[in-house]
This record gives sequence, structure tokens and C-alpha cells, in this order.
Amino acid sequence: MLKNDRWIIEMAEKGMIAPFDRNQVRKGVISYGVSSYGYDMRLFDEFKVFDAKENAVIDPKNFDKTHFADFKGDVCIMPPNSYVLGRSLEYFKIPRDVLVICLGKSTYARSGIIVNVTPLEPEWEGYITISISNTAPVPAKLYSNEGLAQLIFLGASEMCVTSYADKAGKYQAQKGITLSKT
Repeated sequence: MLKNDRWIIEMAEKGMIAPFDRNQVRKGVISYGVSSYGYDMRLFDEFKVFDAKENAVIDPKNFDKTHFADFKGDVCIMPPNSYVLGRSLEYFKIPRDVLVICLGKSTYARSGIIVNVTPLEPEWEGYITISISNTAPVPAKLYSNEGLAQLIFLGASEMCVTSYADKAGKYQAQKGITLSKT
């Protein structure tokens, strides 16, 4: 069952989303805040921009952090046919009876920018590390402190047997942009 905007506002006021904007902000920015059945999260101003080195191989089991250049700023320029890692401006604490699905905003999708779909499991908490791909053959802009993705909240009729916290998940309570771990 999808959770509606009243439920999201109630849960956010209890600390599920911080900082929290109870209205959808749209004037002059890519929208963020509460939507009908979700929340449009913002992109923080720190990025890890993929730096394509000759003969580089990305190995999710043995990730080499030198594949990225750190960048901080209001606008991040993504190289063509490449990707960056970013993180949410908001910190999330997901209740035990909720699963959250992350979908990219259409404003970016219409520009060839794809946000990786990422589930937030019950009792996961932290800043969301998110992979953003530029499928265009030209550079593309990402805007800090503006909307990046919509989170859809799915409520369960009962509590899960094993939550992310119960499993001591490796990405629990992440603070910054977190590279893949094994």
C-alpha cells in the first residue's frame, strides 16, 4: 500500500526525513519536498565524478577510490557518457514497516540523466548515496540543493521479520558518499 502525503508529513515530523520540507518547492528550482505519495529528495553539493583512466576497470568487490575526482559546488558538470556519485541533502530513518523506492525525476530523465533506482529497506538510515548517469554525448549539469529523485513509500500490513538494522547492513547510517563495499 502506498503511503499518502499526510502519513509522510506525520512521519517526517517524527524524524524520518531531516531536513524536511512539507510543501513541494518549485519556484526557479527542480522541485523537492512532499509529493502525493512520496518525497522529492534534494542533491547535496558534494560529488565524486568518475575519472576515466585508460584501461580502468570498475570492480564493485574491490573498488578503487582513485577512479573519482572529488568536487564540491552548486553545479556539477557531468562528462558525456559517464557518471557521478552524489548523496541526498536529507537524512532518512525508514520505519520497520516501510520500504522506499527511489526513482529519478522526469526533468533530469528528459535531459538524458538517469538516477539509479535504489530501495531503502525497513530500518535503514543515512544519507542516500546515489549513482547518476549522463547518457548524453555532451556534458550535463546537476544542481545542488534541488530535487533529484522521488522517494515512493510503500507500507506493509505487518512488520518485516528481519530489517536492515537487524542484518547490520554495511551501508547503515552512512554519512557521506559511500563507495561500494563487500
